[in-house]
Amino acid sequence: MKFEDMINTIQLGDCYELIKNIPDKSIDLIVTDPPYELETEGSKKNNISKTFANCNSQIKGISEGIDLKILDEYMRIMKKPNIYIWCNKKQILEYLKYFTEKYDCSFEIMTWCKTNPTPLCGGNYLIDKEFCLYFRKGIKLNTKFETAFTYWITSKNKNDKDNFEHPTIKPLNIIKTLIENSSKENDIVLDTFVGSGTTCLAAKETGRRYIGMEIDKEYWKIANNRINGIEASGQMTIMFDDKGDILNE
Repeated sequence: MKFEDMINTIQLGDCYELIKNIPDKSIDLIVTDPPYELETEGSKKNNISKTFANCNSQIKGISEGIDLKILDEYMRIMKKPNIYIWCNKKQILEYLKYFTEKYDCSFEIMTWCKTNPTPLCGGNYLIDKEFCLYFRKGIKLNTKFETAFTYWITSKNKNDKDNFEHPTIKPLNIIKTLIENSSKENDIVLDTFVGSGTTCLAAKETGRRYIGMEIDKEYWKIANNRINGIEASGQMTIMFDDKGDILNE
């Protein structure tokens, strides 16, 4: 497949293979949400339930989350290191070690704090936050005061989960902020674990080009429909531009 044919599409397939079609130093920004394991403990001793983010066959294993060889591919295809990776606390150290020790990248640890987490703790702290690590080198940000915060405090985005049938969907406004902070219009934004298509939609709505990759056929269909303003139920969503005008008339 030609690289040009991948732009502004969501590709169905294994991202570990699809990414090989992307040339060196051709991607401006990566925003992605790889699989990771969440554990919650109930009130009974040893009553542990495990929830896997982005549950599909791209998961290499319970402890691995993803095959870290894809990080080498990320570094190969980015023009300059410029990447946001959502993760849980177990993955923070391995990502930090890779990008800071091997490539001397600057980093931020960003946090999405949820005001209505699942009310189970079992003598531990609640799982009430998710982390987003940002690594860059030689990149100047477009931040202003309103967009430069490194945390967000919101409720869980239940409506998005219901509308697009994905258990770990991230809020669209957060992803749009990350993209606007770290890229410019017409840049190419990549998401290798696209899920319900949030990154691609955010890129489209902010005037960027995008490439998405998703191995699960059902999520791939949902993501493509979402780009075209269609919910998983088949209903049209109403999208507005910055002036309040309807985008998908």
